[in-house]
Amino acid sequence: MATFLSSLIQPFCGYNRGGTESFKLAVSDYHTYGQKMNYQSGKLDEARMQAHGESKVGFTKSLHRNVCRAYAPSRISVGKSEEDRKVATYLFRTEFGDLVYAFVGKRGSGFMFSIEISSLKLASIDETLLLSWGVYRSNSAIVTPNFQSILPEETIGATETPFVRTSEGKFAVELEFDAKHDPFYLSFLLKYPVGVDSGSSEIKSHRKTSFSVPVGFGRGYPSPLGLSISGDGSINFSIFSSTAESVVLCLYNDSTSEKPVLELDLDPYINRSGNIWHASFEGASNFVSYGYRCRGSKFHENQDEAEVSRILVDPYAKILTASIPKTRGQGLGLPSKFLGQICNVPAFSWDGEVRPNLPMEKLFIYRLNVKHFTVDKSSQLPIDTAGTFSGLTQKLLHFKKLGVNAVLLEPIFPFDEKDGPYFPFHFFSPTNIYVPSGASISSLNSVKEMVKELHANGVEVILEVVFTHTAMDGALQGIDDSCYYFVNRVANSEGKSALNCNHPIVQQLLLDSLRHWVTEFHIDGFCFINASSLLQGHHGELLSRPPFVEAIAFDPLLSKTKIIADFWDPQESVPKETRFPHWKRWAELNSKFSNDIKEFFRGEGLVSSLATRLCGSGDVFSDGRGPAFSFNFIARNVGLPLVDLVSFSSSKLASELSWNCGEEGPTSNIEVLEKRLKQIRNFIFVLFVSLGVPVLNMGDECGQSSGGSVAFKDRKSFNWDSLKTDFGTQTTQFITFLSSFRSRRFDLFQSRNFLKVENIDWFDNNQSPPDWEDPSCKFLAVMLRADKEESGSITENPKPQSDIFMAFNASDQSVSVALPEPSEGTNWFRLVDTALSFPGFFSSDGEPVPTTSPVTYGMQAHSCTLFEAKSFND
Repeated sequence: MATFLSSLIQPFCGYNRGGTESFKLAVSDYHTYGQKMNYQSGKLDEARMQAHGESKVGFTKSLHRNVCRAYAPSRISVGKSEEDRKVATYLFRTEFGDLVYAFVGKRGSGFMFSIEISSLKLASIDETLLLSWGVYRSNSAIVTPNFQSILPEETIGATETPFVRTSEGKFAVELEFDAKHDPFYLSFLLKYPVGVDSGSSEIKSHRKTSFSVPVGFGRGYPSPLGLSISGDGSINFSIFSSTAESVVLCLYNDSTSEKPVLELDLDPYINRSGNIWHASFEGASNFVSYGYRCRGSKFHENQDEAEVSRILVDPYAKILTASIPKTRGQGLGLPSKFLGQICNVPAFSWDGEVRPNLPMEKLFIYRLNVKHFTVDKSSQLPIDTAGTFSGLTQKLLHFKKLGVNAVLLEPIFPFDEKDGPYFPFHFFSPTNIYVPSGASISSLNSVKEMVKELHANGVEVILEVVFTHTAMDGALQGIDDSCYYFVNRVANSEGKSALNCNHPIVQQLLLDSLRHWVTEFHIDGFCFINASSLLQGHHGELLSRPPFVEAIAFDPLLSKTKIIADFWDPQESVPKETRFPHWKRWAELNSKFSNDIKEFFRGEGLVSSLATRLCGSGDVFSDGRGPAFSFNFIARNVGLPLVDLVSFSSSKLASELSWNCGEEGPTSNIEVLEKRLKQIRNFIFVLFVSLGVPVLNMGDECGQSSGGSVAFKDRKSFNWDSLKTDFGTQTTQFITFLSSFRSRRFDLFQSRNFLKVENIDWFDNNQSPPDWEDPSCKFLAVMLRADKEESGSITENPKPQSDIFMAFNASDQSVSVALPEPSEGTNWFRLVDTALSFPGFFSSDGEPVPTTSPVTYGMQAHSCTLFEAKSFND
């Protein structure tokens, strides 16, 4: 007779508490037909109880028959006792089509397991049916009662218990187990006694395997993915993997432990629905964190055992907890850096919060890195506040001073610290490095408190997100790489980190993440880094209607937030020019604006390009959107800061389109310094007088420099002392003036629609039409005519009635500019001349221009001017 052990051990039915070590399972009683047998674990040989694998079948054929005769079928009480509490019922089918009902219930502090079988097709013989069973921790460990056996050696490793045939023609048996060793799987076969000629002595499942039933835990539910805790305290675990042949749920009672206290192999028949693996517990108070091992993935074929055995974080975990330090390695049996935390998301009071819900055309965005913004000691914040989410709210006065009403945060998802925040490894929780305690719960609350405080001050919060690639390890690798990543599919892509965002499973993950941030953290919008890669299909092809982008555009929740495409790729650091499908909902960070403005003011751009950017980039946004969908910037968070754009222009920085104004790097040359100062003012001026949303980068208001480097590692923390310098004072006040002027003249500069053609007049310096395509032309002037309100019309916010005249001179020569005739009863007032010294280069009231005819104004080289038509009585 073949050994039962080899047929009973299956890769899917195992569990392990405390690593892979075996343990002693106390079977407190055997229940057969409602009566207790006289074999109790307390009377067993203690020496044999210590030895794993020495247990033998404790019943002979004659013993089974004697037991069967001793108990009457009428006394069967399977699952009927009042003290029993139902846990779960499982239905199996044998290889011959018979139904097997397995029932697991609670009895006192232990578990009761019973089986009921319909009349077997092969049961015409007058013999007793046996339950041959064992319980398992792992693939290599079996624990059974250790009765003195007189059966042959080849039956070592299993226990056989007889069924009884009931008056209804069914077979039934009942076992009872002590609960102190749960959870575990009870794996069993149906057998006929030795010597019975039934064609086969074993009856297996329809899959030709042993039957397996979880005891002490439930099969769970496939939805929702991740960890979910119900009102009664029961916990459900669920994870997707189509390639894993087995999934192991690893539970910890101490997150600093190298090994999980319990490893539970999920049975693919019981604990899997489709490609989702799941399990549930009535309560897991002894466990604090969890992770998974996924075995059998094709992606693992060329990996060593250490990588295959690495414990993976749940992609849907809402709270992460730090595991053992990464410096200790990721060897066999060691968990990854983070695990999912087993607890409910703590409640947070949003009472009194009012979301600003600002129209996009009203936005003035300040882009920053949470840590770099306040971590410098010059912030004068306490150590436990500097560089944190709460530290950001301590600088609200700075935002108000500038006129900022929205902050754009660099990615705050957990990320690979050696590569920076643009390489995330998780999408549902904030990083815990921006809180003083480093605790995940504190991080959740800190983000919510930050958002609530900013909203109370009329400031919206927009997050940069990276959904096109992840960290190289510790992210989704090893779960189902064929779905999550472009593995060996796209040329020149990093297969281990390039995220396949348009795969249905990945799309669901990312959409669920975005909705989570909106509902749980009240985030107002998202800026999608490397947006052009969101258009790639499963095989790298360019999609005209990418499912992920379209789903966001029409999602009933996400479509009501600010959704912005940013084409910058942190892996290549080169913007991609791609026509982005938008469905009139997607805005874009306008890299064309940045490039054309820099080109013009260094003397290499066309005036036609400048005009296009000033009027809202109609070449990009006239397809049903409008200028409010253009998010304009000069300097970006990764690239040369504003002061470096006018100080460095080596061949290595060609893509930055910078100009050093005559000398490379720091200089004491007054002429060069004055030229640089004018250029910085010009950039800021154009940013605020162009249709679209101005985006100011952290530190540009005070001359923050990276020393001419575009590398992330060379970026400096914000130096708050630099705001007190002459440059910091002048530039900050200039930005404050421009943001106030822009709000006051919302009719021209905060329009959701393009200005009417009849309201715009373009000029050369002598009021002749510009030579649009002449590359030698370095001057452009424009007059913006305000719409006149119809007489008698009453509006809540009447539009200003004055006209605006602006001129831009990028040449090395001064220019005499002829101003057009102002409206009747008004005179031109100069509000800005970037060539003048502080404080005269801008004025809220303005300086009147002499009214001699013709009216002219002398502009210096590399300067901009702004005039407003007003009456002397205004």
